[in-house]
Amino acid sequence: MRITLPLPPSVNNQYATVGNRRVLSKEAARFKRTVKQTFLGAIGDAALGAGERERLQAGFLGLYLDFYFATPLKRDLDGGLKITQDALCEALGLDDRRVVDIHLVKRIDPLRPRVEVELEAIAEWEFDQQYVFLGAAIPSEADEADEAAQAEAE
Repeated sequence: MRITLPLPPSVNNQYATVGNRRVLSKEAARFKRTVKQTFLGAIGDAALGAGERERLQAGFLGLYLDFYFATPLKRDLDGGLKITQDALCEALGLDDRRVVDIHLVKRIDPLRPRVEVELEAIAEWEFDQQYVFLGAAIPSEADEADEAAQAEAE
């Protein structure tokens, strides 16, 4: 499935501070709504049939994003990845933890900035060899700090 979306906001414009909390900015919320509306409308139906939607929901996902920026050096390539991935998965009712393969490409189109998206259902995916840990748990830095504080108290 291949679809074109507007360019997402930069990572610096994705969140706003309201009081003591960080919340999704209006620009980021608008981008997510646009993605959802795209998949609920005729464009989404044309790009994604029922069979393809079922394949995407059943297996793992490959995500291929071509970002077309207005200029070559103003934005980082990966700055729009997370919000785009989240918006796509939310719009399709998919768990973004199922994404196992991501390809990002930076391109330039000053006249029409956008992100071209291709989602691929991956029916068979094998993770690296599984290992069984037989040793003792490795202490974390927090555990070591607690032990040091306890030793000082004694």
